Amino acid sequence: MKLKLKPMLSSFIFIICAIWLSLVVLIYVFQSRLVYFPSKELSVTPIDIGMEFEEIFLGTPDNISIHAWYISRKGSKRTLLFLHGNAGNISHRLESLKIFYDLGLSVLIIDYRGYGLSGGKPHETGTYSDAETAWNYLINEQDLSPREIIIFGRSLGGGIASWLALEKSPAALILESTFTSMPDMGALRYPYLPVKWLSNIRYPSLERVDKIRSPILVIHSPDDELIPYHHGQQLYERGKSSKSFLNIEGGHNDGFLRSGDTYTLGLRDFIQQHLDTDTARDGHSPPLNGRG
Repeated sequence: MKLKLKPMLSSFIFIICAIWLSLVVLIYVFQSRLVYFPSKELSVTPIDIGMEFEEIFLGTPDNISIHAWYISRKGSKRTLLFLHGNAGNISHRLESLKIFYDLGLSVLIIDYRGYGLSGGKPHETGTYSDAETAWNYLINEQDLSPREIIIFGRSLGGGIASWLALEKSPAALILESTFTSMPDMGALRYPYLPVKWLSNIRYPSLERVDKIRSPILVIHSPDDELIPYHHGQQLYERGKSSKSFLNIEGGHNDGFLRSGDTYTLGLRDFIQQHLDTDTARDGHSPPLNGRG
């Protein structure tokens, strides 16, 4: 009996190892499909909620056409460059556009390559190029200075926003519900795989945030079921510029809506404190609304 068990045990171990190795290969080869979930069809436009906008197509250095909406707010002092998350497209962000508009901001929102009406396929360096192309449009075509531009990144967009803020030094950087890095997220989702070795999609915000000199607002919810709260805490703690942390409530995709005035007043207070009063870029500010 013992002699029979040994071959069976060896076969079982071999099968387990083969399955594990197959998963490793699949994760490595198809990792972009686990990160990017673009939607091509636009369901609504800002006109549907009473906001006039300009439709724009921007050309990247590698000849990809990037679709964008520019919503100009009369009398605005700042323009927010909106870098959205990894799913859907710009037409799924109208609630956020309305919030920013009502705060007195003009907004430029783009779809990364492969999303919405933008051409190409998404990849990390491509999304950086897309964001930089949008920045250059604001500088060259809208005649804005870096001190008039706020970079906002939600979820995956935070990884892109942190890169752009390090490169361009905007008026401020806002990171909402974002992660420390993509390998850190992969390790969380697949703890039984060597994800950090396999990942060629990185978005290493934690490595960048301490080098950013613009004022930083980190927004995160303890209830976020997708990106753990401690990712936001780590980003805040690592930052060395003038910084604030805003606690919100609710899940990953609806926290900004469920939090109501906590969210909108927190944004307003950050803008007034760090931008409208020309706050110095040293030190840091306490968490907004008195929360940790």
